[in-house]
Amino acid sequence: MREYMENGARLGWLINRKQRKTEIYRPHQDVEILKNPNTMSGEDVLPGFVLDLSTIW
Repeated sequence: MREYMENGARLGWLINRKQRKTEIYRPHQDVEILKNPNTMSGEDVLPGFVLDLSTIW
């Protein structure tokens, strides 16, 4: 994910189904880890986009 951020990505998600957690990557910020979130927001990168994780868990 670091390579994506270094090449201009503004938002990255790693979703771990087995551990039911997500890692949120943003440029120049620490990784945010969420345990068992219901949704993921596209934030300002994808305004209005919400990923429903209930189908993934």
